[in-house]
Amino acid sequence: MDTYEQKIGIKLWAEADRPREKLLLHGRRYLSDAELIAILIGSGNRQETAVDLSKRILAASDNNLDLLGKVSITDLAKFKGIGSVKAISIVAALELGRRRKESSSSPVLKITGSRDAYELLSPMMADLNHEEFWVLILNRANFVKAKIMISRGGQSGTVVDPKIIFKCALDNNAAAMIIAHNHPSGNLKPSAEDLKVTKRLVDAGKMMDLPVLDHLIIADKLFFSFADEGLL
Repeated sequence: MDTYEQKIGIKLWAEADRPREKLLLHGRRYLSDAELIAILIGSGNRQETAVDLSKRILAASDNNLDLLGKVSITDLAKFKGIGSVKAISIVAALELGRRRKESSSSPVLKITGSRDAYELLSPMMADLNHEEFWVLILNRANFVKAKIMISRGGQSGTVVDPKIIFKCALDNNAAAMIIAHNHPSGNLKPSAEDLKVTKRLVDAGKMMDLPVLDHLIIADKLFFSFADEGLL
């Protein structure tokens, strides 16, 4: 097919079938979320265009990219026309977006309250479908020296070993620290185990003159602060 025939062919395509051409002609900001995902997957199935399939994938996550970012490769591959390769492309693209958000945001260097700690940790933890436990290492002026993931678990919990946490803090010459973990369920209420672990860490910190200033539970765009609630 020559160039002229190709141009005529493109004009005859349905708009939903040519998001790549739309991006080339108008720029990326003119595309819907479904059209951008359609470019990632390339093609649909016998019943749906790539855009229609992308709309269905988005609808399954309430048209919310944050929720879609939590969907596993296995769950995405359940959609007809989405194999593991296309599912990996979607997951990888969403992860790049998350990392871009993390790297482009102005990091809080000094912690003055729970909101500062949340803003620093949220990009890494808010959209996970499994639990992770993190520590912010602070100097004597409450400036952040490091943020370190201690452990990673499943949807219902992760193992927290106080020895590992305090070794990590001592290795980084911490004067104080803030601990945090996420709840993939979205429930901000601390569990009995959360309360127990927090007490153990706070008590150990007092003995070692290495105070635990706060414990955050992060769920989507919200957080719970043990310090703010008087639970330390």
